[in-house]
Amino acid sequence: MSTPIPVTSHIAIIGGGPAGLMAAQTAAAAGARVALFDAMPSVGRKFLLAGRGGMNITHAEEYQAFVTRYGKQSQRLRPALDQFGPQQVRDWVHGLGVETFVGSSNRVFPTDMKAAPLLRAWLHRLREAGVQFHMRHRWTGWRDGQLVFATPDGERQLAFDAVILALGGGSWARLGSSGAWVPLLQGQGVAVAPLAPANCGFDVDWSTFFSSRYAGEPLTTVAITARDADGVLSRRQGQFVVTAGGVEGSLIYALSAALREQIAQEGSTTIWLDLTPDFSAERVYDEVTRPRGARSMSSHLQSRLGIKGVKSGLLRECLSAADFADEARLARAIKLLPVTLKRPRPIDEAISSAGGVAFESLDGSMLTAMPGVFVAGEMLDWEAPTGGYLLTACLAGGKAAGEQAVAWLAADA
Repeated sequence: MSTPIPVTSHIAIIGGGPAGLMAAQTAAAAGARVALFDAMPSVGRKFLLAGRGGMNITHAEEYQAFVTRYGKQSQRLRPALDQFGPQQVRDWVHGLGVETFVGSSNRVFPTDMKAAPLLRAWLHRLREAGVQFHMRHRWTGWRDGQLVFATPDGERQLAFDAVILALGGGSWARLGSSGAWVPLLQGQGVAVAPLAPANCGFDVDWSTFFSSRYAGEPLTTVAITARDADGVLSRRQGQFVVTAGGVEGSLIYALSAALREQIAQEGSTTIWLDLTPDFSAERVYDEVTRPRGARSMSSHLQSRLGIKGVKSGLLRECLSAADFADEARLARAIKLLPVTLKRPRPIDEAISSAGGVAFESLDGSMLTAMPGVFVAGEMLDWEAPTGGYLLTACLAGGKAAGEQAVAWLAADA
């Protein structure tokens, strides 16, 4: 910073996820004394969970496309992403001694695919910078202008020169992101959009037979046509999983924001499955109507189009007996099979959450109703698909909050 902050400035950071840790790194590097508080016994718990299947750090697609993945809030997030975007995230990881590679889907991973070594190196760097960690400190609000924490040793009341809140959204409460902060901020006059599940599965009213037979079965070659946020039909190819009560998986998550909003407005929404995305509609019609002799239609579809197992089950589940027996209707359904989604799964099952502190309540990262209190990460009202976008925005937002807290202290000195 061009203006040094007073050496006595003390910043509290509440929340030990990626946004909070990056805010701590940034503020400590600028010379602030930093104390980080978290309700859990250790930091980075959701970060570690996300890395179990391979730690997806960021995404290597072209930057102008990258920033559009944040939907209607892209322009709100862009200033922070411009300063700490995908390449800067990779450079930062490399600076911690962890190498990265770009996978076939343009997702970026550590070379060992693990989150734990990265977190260990990061925490070592933070401790070297003087960041003090206070675990099992659950923030319960303010009293007489001071922060109040519930701890195993009783209540603590502490004063700080600035505060950065990085408490996460409302998903995976057992890892610390419970959304308990919402009424605390609303009580201070801060506008907060209701938290909602993002990157989530959806309920479908499957029959008992279908559910019992196909729950857990993956659909690895399939495309979905659905309405986007503007009501325009769009098509995506990928994979997802049939669950006992519905659908989940990467292809569903990518569409979840628009699907959730449509259900909220209309009570349900419909997606259309293409069970043979590599075949044209004409090819499918020709194969379905090809003479099959004594073979059943199910055997015929398996032989000519590779439709079997859960795909065959979906046709039986979603079509009437009359439609299945009508070759023209069956051929159309194979390319455009309607599935009605009833409800998003509960927020605590979701990978992330939508909603949060309204951007209109902020001046940069600072709450206009509470000078000296800054907010970062999933607490803000934005969402993004999986693929490294969530983590990148949390890191960028944490860095921005740390910088702005330091600048505010310097200006107030």
